[in-house]
Formats: sequence, C-alpha cells, structure tokens
Amino acid sequence: MKIAFTAKGTEWDSMMDPRFGRTEFIVIYDEETDQLNSFDNRQIEGVAHGAGPQTAQKLFEMNPDVLITGNGPGGNAGRVLEEANMKIFIGAGSMTLKQAYDAYKKGDLQTA
Repeated sequence: MKIAFTAKGTEWDSMMDPRFGRTEFIVIYDEETDQLNSFDNRQIEGVAHGAGPQTAQKLFEMNPDVLITGNGPGGNAGRVLEEANMKIFIGAGSMTLKQAYDAYKKGDLQTA
C-alpha cells in the first residue's frame, strides 16, 4: 500500500504540513518496499488560485491508496481525490510523518 503525507520535509522525522493545497512536499511511503519518495510542491506558493486542485492532480498521478494530512483538502481538490477512490485521513497536522503513520496504523486519525 502507498501512503501519501503532506509534509514540511522529506524524512520520517519531518513535520506534517497541515495544509493540503499549499503543502511544501508530498511524501509517499510504500509499505511493500519500505521506501519514502517525495515531490517538491513548493512552487505552488506562487499560484494565486487553484493550488488545491493542482496538488490533488499531482497526488492523483502518484497514485497512493491513502492520504494523511492536517486539515484536509478543500472542495475542488476533494472532488478530484474522491474520483481516485483515495482514503483521506485528517488530524495529523502537529505530528511528524512517523507519528502520523503510527496514528494511522492504530486507527487514531479521523476520516475526511
């Protein structure tokens, strides 16, 4: 299973980014290979409108099964992700990636 995180860095000890659309990085953890991969999303800061849908499109291309984030995607981005049948979990905004992953595995995060 591939799990995506909105993050402020690219390592397990990086803090989650509570934002979805303007997240600094999208980090993908592949449970089968035990590897982290990331996408630098910082160029989205300069986008006046549509950051959420653009980030959702990039995430859609990365094809994770699960998204873990802080506040969750907005309406337009949420619709893009729903089409991909992606499970979205929120409430991890103040955690590290590792803490968010552990909380997800324990069932401690809310579904969006």
